[in-house]
Amino acid sequence: MKALTIWQPWASLIMAGAKPYEFRGWRAPRSLIGQRIVIHAAARPVDEEAVSNLYYVMKFCGECDSIAREAQETCLFPAKAVEVFEQHLPAYGGKGLPIGAGLGTALLGEPRNGIEIAEEFGVPRANDSERDDHANWGWPLTDIEIWDEPIPMKGKQGFWNWPEPKDFGL
Repeated sequence: MKALTIWQPWASLIMAGAKPYEFRGWRAPRSLIGQRIVIHAAARPVDEEAVSNLYYVMKFCGECDSIAREAQETCLFPAKAVEVFEQHLPAYGGKGLPIGAGLGTALLGEPRNGIEIAEEFGVPRANDSERDDHANWGWPLTDIEIWDEPIPMKGKQGFWNWPEPKDFGL
């Protein structure tokens, strides 16, 4: 099975159903469309300031200012995202988000144009990255299956092969 490494909090937002699309500057390979892939949380430390800012905007601001507009451009479902952030933030008793681990699987859908997705969310552009060219394609991730426990694993860029269960000694 193929795996895709995604920075946190985005990987956990996907698993919670709060982030229905993974945005990339390239189309997913045709051979993987309709296939189940592993969602892997990168080992990169969580950007605490970004998480706190997104949490605050989604929880308290709604559409109150330009910061809220930027949060909308991430194309998240706010209520579900707030739950993920509260599970992470220590101020709310959060235990943090897993890093360097597989979190579960999702079905990879037919990539869609990022501008079309943004229109559905009522924003001029869709972007879950500071890089504007990163949102050309939105990859739908559906039928989420969360594993009971994250499985520690070193990730890679692009799609990579997730080890078979026999490789874990199971």
